[in-house]
Amino acid sequence: MTESTMRVINPATGENIEEIPISSREEVDAAIERARGGFREWQGFAGLDRAEVLHEISARMREHADELAKVMTLEGGKPYIENHDEVGWTAACFDYYGEIARDSVGYLPAPIEPQQLALVVKEPVGVVACIVPWNFPLLLAAWKVAPALAAGNSVLLKPSEETPLATRRMIELMGSLPDGVLQGVYGAGNVGDALVRHPGVDMVAFTGSQTTGQKVAHVAADRLIRVNLELGGKDPFIICDDVDIDIAAQGAVWAACLNAGQVCTSSERFYVMSEVADDFVEASRSFVESLNIGDPMDRSTDIGPMINGPGREKVERHVGEALEKGAKLVAGGERYGERGFFYKPTILTGVTPSMTVMRDETFGPVVPVVEVGSLDEAIEQANSVPYGLGANVYTQDFEKMLKCMRELKAGTVWINDPLTDNDAAPFGGQNGSGIGRELGREGLEAFRESKHVHIDPKVEKKEWWYPYGPDDESGQRTM
Repeated sequence: MTESTMRVINPATGENIEEIPISSREEVDAAIERARGGFREWQGFAGLDRAEVLHEISARMREHADELAKVMTLEGGKPYIENHDEVGWTAACFDYYGEIARDSVGYLPAPIEPQQLALVVKEPVGVVACIVPWNFPLLLAAWKVAPALAAGNSVLLKPSEETPLATRRMIELMGSLPDGVLQGVYGAGNVGDALVRHPGVDMVAFTGSQTTGQKVAHVAADRLIRVNLELGGKDPFIICDDVDIDIAAQGAVWAACLNAGQVCTSSERFYVMSEVADDFVEASRSFVESLNIGDPMDRSTDIGPMINGPGREKVERHVGEALEKGAKLVAGGERYGERGFFYKPTILTGVTPSMTVMRDETFGPVVPVVEVGSLDEAIEQANSVPYGLGANVYTQDFEKMLKCMRELKAGTVWINDPLTDNDAAPFGGQNGSGIGRELGREGLEAFRESKHVHIDPKVEKKEWWYPYGPDDESGQRTM
């Protein structure tokens, strides 16, 4: 590997897959210039024409689902079956925005005078830089790219340096777009920084760490450009004592261990009513120990490797610190296999709020369990960290559902159905989990400007113009 290339590693084996060129500053400049030219053409497309292009993209994605899933599995380590699902979700996102974009070009407010016409016209922002992470490389790209394109923008897409290959292939499959409308740029943080600072970029959409998101926000604020940020979370999961504990344990483990716990909305803190806590821990232990860990290309594998060594080491630090401070290890807590970056699903009890595993984003397959005496206590602890991306609840009591809906501080509250996304509903965080929303109509609005157009067909003097003094002997103003 040279300074101008980056190595893509298979996290299941630690072996090199491919080296790809890093985009130079000159290449970034040229891509933005092409994007501005493509934007001028693309914004002139009628909504129906854009919809047809997005539907064609969706169809191409579905046709190449096996190929894309394989590439994602090799470079990212997520099990093949999960990656195949991801391609389908990605295609569905392009279909959704293809339809709503041609149904939403603005609206007509009531005018202030009977003969007037007021319009609010929705227009694209311009050139959008989309910077996406490695854990769902195509889906999280689609959540930005699809609405940005549907709104009429051009896009520069920078995938993570960990997983650029599937993104590169997806861009190749989107060749029906006009030249320059969607381009990939490749590299690490320095390439992302160049995009955010470039005067030819009109908006930045970013998913990643809170620390990097703050840097992006500062630069965007200095430039007075729009920014959309999804910055991860430390999602709580509340289990009440009125549910089937075996089902709750399976749902909880899945919410914690999907993609080896490397999901922005992974459940990372579990608050279980004391009456059922022991049963929940035992059911979770039994379920965790039944899961298959191994080659992510094997269709029977449940949990693949973590993305890299530093990610696994962070999980080990969080678990190790908790054990040193008195937590009890119920299951897992160690590496798996002799190569790759595998880590066994881990269950902890006896954790306390001061432990790092209960405060900071772990991003690994860890289930730390806290016994609580009431729903009020669970909600209070759930709201105790400076994140607010998602929250999960298991209960059959409708009053408890409403209480959780109202009081949990999170952008999404899932009740009895963990981590289920909906293209038609907004996704994003409160507090330190980000700014703005993706998906739904809110996701389309993120990439559009609102222009008010005020039309009066009559050219005549208005009574409220100068002069302000009376015009006749009665003291009344006249026209």
